[in-house]
Amino acid sequence: MPLPTIPQQFHAWGRARPEAPAYGVWQEEAWQLTNWRTYTEQVWQAAKALLALGLAPEEATTILGPNRPEWTIFDLATMTAGGVPVGIYVSCAPPQIQYITHHAEARVLLVESWADWEKVAPFQADLPHLQHVVLMDGSPPTADPMVYTWADFLALGDALDDATLEARLAAIRPEQRALLIYTSGTTGPPKGVSLSHLTLVAGAEIGNQLLPGEASRYRLLSYLPLAHAAEHGLSVLGAATRGYCVYFVTQIEQLPQAMQAVRPDAFLGVPRVWEKIHAGMTAKLSHASGTKQRLFTWATGIGRKVTAHRALGETPTGWLALQYRLAHTLIFSKVQAALGLDRATLFLSGAAPLSQEVLGFFAGLDILIQEVYGQTEDCGPTTFNRPGQIRFGSVGQPFDRVEVRLAEDGELLVRGPHVFEGYYKDPDATAHALREGWLHSGDLARQDADGFFYITGRKKEILITAGGKNIAPRNLEDALKEHPLVGEAVLVGDRRRYLTALLTLDPEAAAAFAQQQNLPEAEVSQAPALLAALQTHLDAVNAGVSRVEAVKKFAVLPEPFSVAAGELTPTLKLKRSAIHVRHAETIEALYAD
Repeated sequence: MPLPTIPQQFHAWGRARPEAPAYGVWQEEAWQLTNWRTYTEQVWQAAKALLALGLAPEEATTILGPNRPEWTIFDLATMTAGGVPVGIYVSCAPPQIQYITHHAEARVLLVESWADWEKVAPFQADLPHLQHVVLMDGSPPTADPMVYTWADFLALGDALDDATLEARLAAIRPEQRALLIYTSGTTGPPKGVSLSHLTLVAGAEIGNQLLPGEASRYRLLSYLPLAHAAEHGLSVLGAATRGYCVYFVTQIEQLPQAMQAVRPDAFLGVPRVWEKIHAGMTAKLSHASGTKQRLFTWATGIGRKVTAHRALGETPTGWLALQYRLAHTLIFSKVQAALGLDRATLFLSGAAPLSQEVLGFFAGLDILIQEVYGQTEDCGPTTFNRPGQIRFGSVGQPFDRVEVRLAEDGELLVRGPHVFEGYYKDPDATAHALREGWLHSGDLARQDADGFFYITGRKKEILITAGGKNIAPRNLEDALKEHPLVGEAVLVGDRRRYLTALLTLDPEAAAAFAQQQNLPEAEVSQAPALLAALQTHLDAVNAGVSRVEAVKKFAVLPEPFSVAAGELTPTLKLKRSAIHVRHAETIEALYAD
């Protein structure tokens, strides 16, 4: 029987496996490991410090910073003290940081450095609940009595005895609010998803179905934003309940080197990460000799056949098994070792759909990616492709203890013990999302005869043409993105007489194309040869759809979409309304005739 709260389960690992590694950080050209005894002691000390600062039960703290131990220590310390941690994406602008910190009524804010606090300080008058700021890094002491260095913050806990914190931890009620996760906000300001201790424990138990067997042996990389439900679920909740070791990657640019050094046992990538790996390998392969390309083509053909068997729980035999062993020796083992994935037994993709092209590419390399689907509102886990029960292109079947069904309009509905209590301070949004015990996801889906679910689009993203035709953009956008030069595609056409598309280029593919054509990279987006290649691809896409679904025109934007420009959420999802506003002139030109 698991302990009733996440912090209680977390601190139990300090007693059960005190010498086992709990987390790793890259310092002085090597990974420095911290064991579970020290990790739990650090969280305990930070929790006492929060009590010393006057944190009351269910009061919030906010955390702004990259993936590093101080982030998770502060998060778990807040829970241990009965408070409510709130993560903020490092890509958020100062007004967004102010909005979340104020909306959550946070008493304490943790930031990475003094420079980060200087971004927020001008909004201090609009943060009436905020009383203390803590710095993660080794910044020197300041004259500002509101701001503490990490060392000075921890020292505050020395004034409290352990019994005081033990009493606070024991007094936590399972139904008490434990966590607020603010959604990325593809439309409007972010909403605070309120999750209780009871809900988090249920969500962790359900999500832990992804890691079978003795999970404490696992090594995972923490590189996606910790403010996101999926990364928080793996690096904080999963580690707290299963006792595995997390290696912190502070900057996304360090991920390739970290993968090679750590060689994780499981790897979660959002589609953009898998797409970047795919694009990089494709670019390198284009420069390989004819013999190497033929060998690679043969091996990946074998890999796809073997992966197809494994997806169904079958073991290849006979001639295929012999060919596979040879392909593994010559190609797969080398590629996987170069990527740092040779130890991994679990490859996951989540947060958004992954294209069939990319899934097939990695299947050819003996890397069987299992797509997982969920929402922040149910702690992350809804459906997944179980080992031996994988259907490519689907998001799998429901986790155990999770009910999933489709509404009449195709919206995917979820029910289970891990579904949230509601949106913080937003009863109207709560009433819309939770109806008769079911969470309305906002995602459109279909279910096949074997119970596998396929996400087909978002309700709010449905385009209604001037002729009244409803079109879900995802399938067409995925088809357009199958061209190696295309990084992102956004379909346009709501209330318009025909469909058009905004395209961005994959930076690596565009650079290679510019070099081949002897063009300056700044001119490649409008190069006649590139536009002709994309038009040929568009014609092929249009040949497979009805006339009303055909994309009549496209425009290639000079720069990729970015978080900084407000076109992507921090988890790299398209913010369609912002894209339409930012590129309104380009869109209007597509309809000028």
